[in-house]
Amino acid sequence: MEKPIIAVKRPAQVSLEPGQYFWCACGRSSNQPFCNGSHRGTEFTPVLFKIEEKQEVFLCQCKQTKNPPFCDGTHKTL
Repeated sequence: MEKPIIAVKRPAQVSLEPGQYFWCACGRSSNQPFCNGSHRGTEFTPVLFKIEEKQEVFLCQCKQTKNPPFCDGTHKTL
């Protein structure tokens, strides 16, 4: 089983409008923390998530979270 690339060892704090987003699960995207299709040819699939109202969120960039796409603090132990 392939392991994701650790893009950054800190979450991305982003303000999101209502809508659907694809979180990068492989760590290869140049558009972190969002997917840009760089997972093609790997076993990874981006994670679709929905935002119902405008909000500030912390998205995982270390790709080790147990609560994708949101940061759970795992980056502090890497």
